[in-house]
Amino acid sequence: MKTQKLRLGIIIVFLCGVFTTVSAQKAGESAKDVDGNIYESVVIGTQTWLTENLKSTRYDDATEIKEIKDNGEWAKATAPGFCWYNNDAANKDEYGALYNWHVIKNGNICPKGWHVPTDAEWTTLETFVGGSAQAALMLKEKGTQHWKSTSDAVGDTYNFSAIAAGFRNSDGNFTYQLSDCCFWTATPSTPTYAHNRSFSYYDKGINSRDIQRTNGYSIRCVKD
Repeated sequence: MKTQKLRLGIIIVFLCGVFTTVSAQKAGESAKDVDGNIYESVVIGTQTWLTENLKSTRYDDATEIKEIKDNGEWAKATAPGFCWYNNDAANKDEYGALYNWHVIKNGNICPKGWHVPTDAEWTTLETFVGGSAQAALMLKEKGTQHWKSTSDAVGDTYNFSAIAAGFRNSDGNFTYQLSDCCFWTATPSTPTYAHNRSFSYYDKGINSRDIQRTNGYSIRCVKD
């Protein structure tokens, strides 16, 4: 009888330890950008990621980033610029802002203590959740609130909650909201291209591409 109680006690202690570990893995601290937007975060492996797309219209030193609405101006921009999807600020709270890659060169678009992840840091995330071929299933938000369709296999296992914010093409046209989401990395590939990560509603994996810096993509920050 004593042996059974001892075994039961060990099992309970073990399970409590497991639940505590899982809870600690998912618990993250909040962050505030210079505009006053507050973001929640999640711990995934050795990294801490924001669970929302960046919305800031200023660098962390309060320098303003130009909002570019005109398609022609967007296509020719060689300086930092941002926009809201369809130039509609109503998209801010749900989907965040879209930025050209020039915004990232300054290195301080994220809240203090956070930064735009490098290509290698994205790879670390993908590896931890099982590899890029399955990573979207682990990291996409469940349901159809922000995706036009979804698979039952989508689990958002780590509460990363990637949503289909769409993007702005290098010619200035907006496209693919509810279908795709694209994130910049901080890693350039050529003088006019940079690495990105993209999720699609129909794809269980995450794609990595070299994309023109004049595209408008979302940003997810990772903790320093």
